[in-house]
Amino acid sequence: MPTTTPLHLPDTVALQPGEALRIALDPATWLQMLEGRAQLVSPPSWFGDTVFTVKSVLAEGDVHRLGRGGWIELLALSPVRLRVHAPHQAPAPAPAPAVRSAEARPVMRLVRLLTGA
Repeated sequence: MPTTTPLHLPDTVALQPGEALRIALDPATWLQMLEGRAQLVSPPSWFGDTVFTVKSVLAEGDVHRLGRGGWIELLALSPVRLRVHAPHQAPAPAPAPAVRSAEARPVMRLVRLLTGA
């Protein structure tokens, strides 16, 4: 099964049956199916200590908005044409201070709570 993992997506993506598009997308990106049917595998999630993905079928005319970012896979079930609409990029936040106190870091707070220190 051929796989496409582009660094930059064109305006319209075309896949033949059996081809897969695997790509990391930002939260709030939405997919617009212009033609065909495809199986969408959501970014992996954790439920307790188990990793799972959600699979859904998108058909012509469907629009799917990603609630969170991550790696998706889109497997063409028939010839597919789709558009990927990325959210507008917000300005980058100011960098965090290089040195943070141990109390400010969540992991250190957890260690302190567990050890009673």
